[in-house]
This record gives sequence, C-alpha cells and structure tokens, in this order.
Amino acid sequence: MSDTVSAPDPATSADFHPGRLVMVDIPGRTLDAETAAFLRQHRIRAVCLFRKNLGSEAEVRQLLADLRAVLGPQALIGIDQEGGSVVRATFVPQAPAAMALGAAGSDAAACAQAEAVGAAVARALRHMGINWNFAPVLDVNSNPANPVIGERSFGADPDAVTRLAGAWLRSSLREGVACCVKHFPGHGDTHEDSHHALPTVNKSLDELVALELRPFAALASQAPAMMTAHIVYPQLDAERPATLSRTVLHGLLRQRLGYDGVVITDALMMQAVHARWGHARAAVLALQAGADMPLAQGSRDEQAATLQAIAEALGDGRLQAAELHRSAARLDALAAAYPVDPQPYPEAQRRADDALMHTAWARGLTALRDAHPPAPGARLRVLTQDSVVSDGVSEAGLPASAVRGLFEGWADVDWRTVPDLRAATAVDLGPADGRLTVLVSNHRQRYPAGCTLRPDLHLVLWNPFQVADIPAPALVTWGYAEGALAALAAWLRGRLDAHGVPPAELEAKTLETA
Repeated sequence: MSDTVSAPDPATSADFHPGRLVMVDIPGRTLDAETAAFLRQHRIRAVCLFRKNLGSEAEVRQLLADLRAVLGPQALIGIDQEGGSVVRATFVPQAPAAMALGAAGSDAAACAQAEAVGAAVARALRHMGINWNFAPVLDVNSNPANPVIGERSFGADPDAVTRLAGAWLRSSLREGVACCVKHFPGHGDTHEDSHHALPTVNKSLDELVALELRPFAALASQAPAMMTAHIVYPQLDAERPATLSRTVLHGLLRQRLGYDGVVITDALMMQAVHARWGHARAAVLALQAGADMPLAQGSRDEQAATLQAIAEALGDGRLQAAELHRSAARLDALAAAYPVDPQPYPEAQRRADDALMHTAWARGLTALRDAHPPAPGARLRVLTQDSVVSDGVSEAGLPASAVRGLFEGWADVDWRTVPDLRAATAVDLGPADGRLTVLVSNHRQRYPAGCTLRPDLHLVLWNPFQVADIPAPALVTWGYAEGALAALAAWLRGRLDAHGVPPAELEAKTLETA
C-alpha cells in the first residue's frame, strides 16, 4: 500500500484495547454465547476460520452473520482459500493449486486465467461474508524437498510467480476481498515444515533479493497485507525467525521495501514459534518486531493470556503506544477498504465459476516421460493408499474409495491398497503377469530414497515432486479437487490431452528425503 498511515497521539494509549490487534480462532460451527461474550469483552475484531468451523453453506452463512453482529463494522474475517489442497470452503467452486495455474505458463493468456480464478475465489468468499483471504502464495519453489509449500507455489521462476500472483491479487481486490500474500520473506527453500519445527534458510540478503524477495518487492505497493514466515535467516538475524525479528520486519520490510500495509503473523501456535517462545510472549515479540496483528489461535485461556501479555507490555513500555495505534490504524484502513459485505452469488455465476475452475485444472494437466492412458479394456493393477488424513494445513487427501471411481469402465482391475505408500515395495505392485500397473500417489509426502516401486504409469494427485522419486511415465494433476479429477478421468479415457509444462523442475531428485 502506498498511503502512509500516521500515528495517533500516544497520549490516547489509555484507551487502547489489545483486542483490536489480535486475530483469534473460534470453536465449532456455531457462535456459542460464551465465545460471543469473550469476543465482545475484549473488543476483538478479527477471526480466522478453519475447516472445523465450516459445515454446510447455510451453516457458514449463519455463523458469519453472527460473527459480524459481534465483531462490528471493522470486522476482519480471514480464511485460507488458496486453491488446490489448501481450501477451507469446499462447497464453492474450487480453484486449482497455484502450480496448476503455473503449468499453463505465465504469458498473457495464463495470467488472464489466474486473474479470472482469483476473481471467482473472491466472489465465493464475499458471498459468504469473508473479507480477507490468506492468499496468494508468493513463495518461490526452489527446493523440491520443501515439505509444506510444494504445489502451493506458482513455480520456481520469481518473475512468473510475480505475474501470476499479481493477476490473482488484483482481481480479488476488485471483487472486494483483501488478499494477504505470504510467507515473507520467502518459504520456498526450506527442508522443514514450520508447523512442526523451526526451519533455517542460510542465505545472504543479496541472495534473498535475487530470488525469494523479488515477488514481495514487486507487489509490495499492491498487496494490502503480508503474512510472515516462521523461519530463521541467520545472515539477517541469527536469533529469531522473521515473524519475531525487527531486523526482518521493520528493517527489511518496512524500511527497505517501504511497505506500509498490514503485516500479520503466521499462526503463533505453530511449533516453530510456540515451542521456543510460547504464544503470549511471541505475540509481544512480533509486535515489537513490526507486525500489526498476531494470529493468536488456541484455547480461550491461551487467547486471554495473549491479550494480557500485550496489555502488560504496553503498560511497562516494552510496547510503544504510538506503534500499536499505527498498527490499529492500518487494520482500520484494511477493514474500511474491504468491508464485510455479503453479496448474492447468482446460480448462473456460480456455474460459470465452476466451469472456469474445471477448465483451469484441465489446462494444467501435465504428462511426463511419454505417459499415455491405458488402452480401453486393458487389464490393470492399481495401487494406492487407503486414506490420507488432513495434516492441519491441507485438506484430507483422496481416499482409495474415490480413486476407484477414476477407473470406472475398466472391467478387469486388480485393486491393491496399503496403509502408507512410502513403505510400499515392488511386491505391492504384484507379479509380472501382463497387467498394466498403475501407481496412484494420493498422499503428500515424498517417497524415500531407494524406493523400489516401478509402475507402468504413475498418477501424481498431490505432490508433483513425487515424479522425481519414481522412474516411470507420469501424469501430474497438481491436486485432487473435483476439477482435477474430472480432467484426469477424461485423460484416462483418451478424451483430453495433457499439455501442461512443469513450472518447477520435477525430473531430477536433487535432495534425498526421509
């Protein structure tokens, strides 16, 4: 954002309420009286919704109406609706993963497609009463072993990421839904998932400027909000992750890049931060570093502890009233520019948006190593994983029962399932008896080094970098939403060609993974 927010008079700090700065989550699919009272008491204006909060579409609309009544006109209601496997509302048209859009290229036509998809996502969210989407992802996928970003990135070329993400961003803003680009200063080159550990990226500032920071710098004047990364960049700050580092948030983001939009932390309950600093202390450290809004989900007691920690830090001078008022003003401006304003979602528009998503999924479909669909009537053996539970970030993967539906019409299929495909061996693919063997990778993790699976055809439904683990002809869908599965089913039956081009290197296994 280009407009600078001036700080109010610090003398008004006695009237400041920490709840203006904190985003929380809530339990359940309805707003119970106790939660509503807590939100009112602490003057909280920001709530993040997760899958646990989303029932039917009618239930969601009622929940959001109740939240609006409690949070007030400056409400900020956020959600992760990136597309691909990271979606919370699945009853609206489901967008392709970012890398599926990247597989269609980054020329004018591909950017127009990304723009249309971003607008459609925003229309669905605004219809429900959500005004803040934690997307698009600006992380440059430069590490095939990255356990958490993967297909959530538009690709490995920072300029292509900028073009595609920028198109998505601008269309969402036009539709009235604020975007939050993430994860500053870049989560694409990590070996660990910050939900479970504290990653380190040992790059110099010059190296970051040349790659990771390019999309953030290019879109800084357009993005109304940025989310921080729980990653230590030791050549910038050896002690604290970006979320808690004043060197990174104030020095690099605010001063060097001149960013004056809203800075929100990634969830402080993630182990990268919580295990070392605790949620309450981390909220204070994040505000000291230059963030505007700690994402302080957790139990009600934990949320109350966070609010109390901010109040105490303001009282004893560890937090400056002028800076907190400046943060509150940025959040006020965001809520004013993108108010919670539910709009009708006409059935004709919904159908058009759903058709758009299906077309975009189909355009990203990618065949590698001379992959061809099975011949009609071929004798098949299909191996897949029984089920794939949600990891808390992505939705649950496609179960084996749904994989079966992809092969309707083949009369002779020997079905084989295992609890964990990472432990599968050549024995699980069965004997060499003339059947065409198909491995359907419906899980997210990479295969281990030394994997002995050698199918005739590898269908990669989630993590595209699994292509590098299995030396076989492969068809990459980039995800398992309805549009992806419809495109895959059409390809298997010879009714659709796969013209996508990987926007990141998939062929060479550059890093071993456990």
